[in-house]
Amino acid sequence: MISVAAIFDHAVTLALGILSLSFLVTIYRIVKGPTLPDRILGLDMLVAIAIGFIAVIGIKTGYTLYVDVAIALGLVGFLATVAFARFVLSRGKTEDDIIAEAREAVSVARREAKAAAKARSGGGLEVRPEAGKTSERQDNE
Repeated sequence: MISVAAIFDHAVTLALGILSLSFLVTIYRIVKGPTLPDRILGLDMLVAIAIGFIAVIGIKTGYTLYVDVAIALGLVGFLATVAFARFVLSRGKTEDDIIAEAREAVSVARREAKAAAKARSGGGLEVRPEAGKTSERQDNE
């Protein structure tokens, strides 16, 4: 039969493994994140993962001092997140806004190009077969 201490050790090892994996995934998101708010959210997640590490190690060792450290880190992490949020709001446009404006400009340019191509093919230019030159067609209608 498995003892309680062995189950406890396995649970602590599993928790540290899951926290390590989530730490790596969060680091990837911070590095790869397409926008600044994504990176800020990743940093906030890193604080939560660090609190998890501290809590698991505190449970494993039995020191209650780790709980105080985790609470202090939680408060500092919250203040950092609020500061980053104020920074993003003071910047004005975010990268998402810029990307949306660029996409809108591209779609407007495509519509204008299609309209111009339609106007040229529909009656703007006429090709003379004998000379091979183009000239504007005069419609007297």
